[in-house]
Amino acid sequence: MHIPWCVRKCPYCDFNSHTAGSEIPEQAYIKALIADLQQDKKWAQGRKLCSIFFGGGTPSLFSAAGIGQILKAAERIIGFEPDIEITLEANPGTAEQEKFSGFRSAGVNRLSIGIQSFNQGHLENLGRIHSGDQALSAISTARKAGFENFNLDLMHGLSGQSLDEARTDIQRAIDLGANHISWYQLTIEPNTEFYSRPPVLPEDDILADIQQMGMALLDQHGYAQYEVSAFAKPGQRSLHNINYWQFGDYLGIGAGAHGKITLPESGLVMRSSKTRQPDKYLARIGSFMAQNRAIAADEMALEFMMNGLRLVDGVPVEYFSPRTGLALSSIETQINDLQRKGLIEIDDSRYRTTKLGYQFLNTVLQQF
Repeated sequence: MHIPWCVRKCPYCDFNSHTAGSEIPEQAYIKALIADLQQDKKWAQGRKLCSIFFGGGTPSLFSAAGIGQILKAAERIIGFEPDIEITLEANPGTAEQEKFSGFRSAGVNRLSIGIQSFNQGHLENLGRIHSGDQALSAISTARKAGFENFNLDLMHGLSGQSLDEARTDIQRAIDLGANHISWYQLTIEPNTEFYSRPPVLPEDDILADIQQMGMALLDQHGYAQYEVSAFAKPGQRSLHNINYWQFGDYLGIGAGAHGKITLPESGLVMRSSKTRQPDKYLARIGSFMAQNRAIAADEMALEFMMNGLRLVDGVPVEYFSPRTGLALSSIETQINDLQRKGLIEIDDSRYRTTKLGYQFLNTVLQQF
């Protein structure tokens, strides 16, 4: 579920997000989301939802009542599995914090809080509108609201960031009891403000030291890396993220949202995207679909491996044929070659990279 508005666009952000005006058209957008979901019901093919992720933009700008409306409609239209994971991305700002109890009552059972850093100087350089103190307060407020399951987003490799500053950010997240930490390096993406006026980033040696330190610190405190930038306590991995990486199916609802659906009868795997601009999405008459295409057969193995091999544990071999429509023999030569080179292994019936292969993941993927 994509909610595309933010108070202000961050200079590093290349997501489909737009600065909110004086008033967000919340009810009009909710009505469109529900109509969009109704149109996509057929792609569920009788399956119930096992996870929902409200991404953005800043979904916490919406009211708790509005989020509740969407969830009630989703349960009525498609249905929920009993243990459904419902995540909402939230900023630590004071206005959003005031809604946390309402989000919990509406059915959200997991928050993903966009901290990025606890360091005030780095927050200002990143264009964030919250303070370090608000970041601390947001976590306390989330706990009081009943959220035991929450993720903290942290960036590293920031302009002028030292090894000690990066360590302090991670240690704070650990001390605050996050059961999931998304820890990723700042990268400069096209079509962002930072791309037009790039900040001076730390040198490669410092970046490598930060990476090594962070991995060791998280591991020391019981956070297992299960994906390139995802670290979790036992039993706290994100169901939604794992479904992505295991090449599972998902619906993309909202302005610019992307979906991926397998059609077993036809042997096709479809990728879809919705109308990107919020005003055009709201003005759509008929379908919200901007593009819906089948993944080409010669791209399928790469798509599967590009997702599955991001997971440290890899992906079950038994998923390959049902989720791609290809025979295992179609990648036998590549797998054997990568095994000989010590880059991939098949253990417990899973395709996964070796430690060496994980360090050179792009090299592995080029084989497919």
